[in-house]
Amino acid sequence: MKNNFVEKKLEPIEVNKKTISELLSSMAKTGFQGKSLGRVVDIWEEMVKDKNLTIVMGYAGSLSTTGQWTIVKWLMEHRYIDVLVSTGANISEDIIPAMGFNYYQGTTNVDDTELFKSDINRYYDVYGKEQDYIKMTEFIADFIVTLDEDHAYTSREFLYLFGKWLTKKGIHSIVAAAAENGVPVFCPAIIDSPYGDAALIAKARGFNLKLDSIKEYAEFMSMPEHFKDVGVIYIGGGVPKDIIQLLAVTADLMYKDRKVPNRPGKMSRSGATNENYYPHKYAIQITTDSPQWGGLSGCTFEEATSWGKEIKGGKNVACYVDATIALPLISHALNERIGNRRKHATDFSWMFKQ
Repeated sequence: MKNNFVEKKLEPIEVNKKTISELLSSMAKTGFQGKSLGRVVDIWEEMVKDKNLTIVMGYAGSLSTTGQWTIVKWLMEHRYIDVLVSTGANISEDIIPAMGFNYYQGTTNVDDTELFKSDINRYYDVYGKEQDYIKMTEFIADFIVTLDEDHAYTSREFLYLFGKWLTKKGIHSIVAAAAENGVPVFCPAIIDSPYGDAALIAKARGFNLKLDSIKEYAEFMSMPEHFKDVGVIYIGGGVPKDIIQLLAVTADLMYKDRKVPNRPGKMSRSGATNENYYPHKYAIQITTDSPQWGGLSGCTFEEATSWGKEIKGGKNVACYVDATIALPLISHALNERIGNRRKHATDFSWMFKQ
């Protein structure tokens, strides 16, 4: 049998005048992580142009301190993502620059005890003032005490109301942009962040915030009833990635017949269980974690296939690169290739009416 091992030629990159989009297209024809990064842009572009797709993005770590928050805002404003699942850090620490304060370029070669004495917090090689951090946390507490003390909120409900409140205050952060553009934001581990600290400040003022994680999980898993296909994008891993991956394999548990209503594309196992799976149509991951340690953040899409989260031969690409390199390049390439706001973004008005 004739093999096809040498059919697709590698093309070296010629140095000449190129746009970022053209450069990434050239990189896609090379090897290693340059090829993967070029493929990420190609697949993301295809996702944006797919009229039957809901795009869900996970945003992990503390990337907003490096300035990536404005890119995430741009992605939501153009609806190149439909749902955001984030760590609490990423959607609180962006409020500091949105309030008019700053982060500062620093170095890892520093005496951290001196930083502590100077009221400076270090995020690898980025510095932030503790007084700004506390002002931001107190600001969140100011919002919390305006809520209904008898209502148990999901993080999505909480962040939607917070986003609307921020907009009225002229604070154009990630959650403000999300509320303005109809993008649900979920934060499953929200208390592990300034939001948890702000809840403690609110408690000291006599207000008890109620958050219901089971209600939130049910709300998140109710979304697939309204989807045809799903494309997922992971910036890092952690809890955001895990929750999003479960959209493919756990939503069926909400229904007695273990089938998601109105959802095509189901896939079953051999018959040992009565579960049904709805693998993602597209999957992108930007990560620096390795798979051999067994963690979810480094888990490959091939491994996820054993769970039914992805399918063999799917439109998947993992790129092992720092997100602070990848996100600026990807977003600028998408702006050059598409630019316009996506017209067929998923409508979540039913969720916000609740």
